[in-house]
Amino acid sequence: MHNTTGYIIKFTVALTVLAGLALSGMFYATEPAAKRNEEVFNKRAILSSIASHLDKPLAQMSDEEVLQIFKDKMEQKVVNTKGDIIEGAIAEKISMKAESKKNEADMELPIFTYKGKDGNINIISIYGNGLWDKIWGYIALKDDNKTIVGAAFDHAGETPGLGAEIKDNPTFPASFIGKTIFDGDTYTSVKVVKKVTDPKHQVDGIGGATLTSDGVSEMMVRGIKYYLPYFQKHKK
Repeated sequence: MHNTTGYIIKFTVALTVLAGLALSGMFYATEPAAKRNEEVFNKRAILSSIASHLDKPLAQMSDEEVLQIFKDKMEQKVVNTKGDIIEGAIAEKISMKAESKKNEADMELPIFTYKGKDGNINIISIYGNGLWDKIWGYIALKDDNKTIVGAAFDHAGETPGLGAEIKDNPTFPASFIGKTIFDGDTYTSVKVVKKVTDPKHQVDGIGGATLTSDGVSEMMVRGIKYYLPYFQKHKK
């Protein structure tokens, strides 16, 4: 009985070790593919803010085409809140979730410059709070860094059919196109409101999703403001 018990214990330990080795091997074998999928997913999200400026619909692009755009037509830079370019930093490596936890003076901000048929477009990243969880977005600006030419939003847990419409309803991000973030030399951003009274600097909120709309508005005002020192130093 004693020997049988010992054998069972040894067999169980050996089986556990073998299973662990197998799982470890599977993890390392699939890790490169998982990283590539994440990279492509993030790059598609960035490109979604300039979907109307791409040579073909984003949904019809292969992963290879998405990666090729970033190789051939996208310039990346990272700036600080003083407007200085951080040498050696790579925009796509910046996590706005992590940056949002830093003091403003220590934040690093990504800028993606798309060099397309319509001229250069600067894409900036913003991050904020919705009703239930975090929300974020990419805002595409003309090279003058004043006029919005595209936008894309996403969320971690907004209500389907309500707050989730910031992503799911294409008319919402499209409503930002053509708006300006300045009135003359005064920064205004673009606010989300119940009733538009200033068409150049406001868009309609989402019905039934007031708090999510307010979150987008606050995120726009604060998030774009971080980039103003850079815009000022590189004024066209």
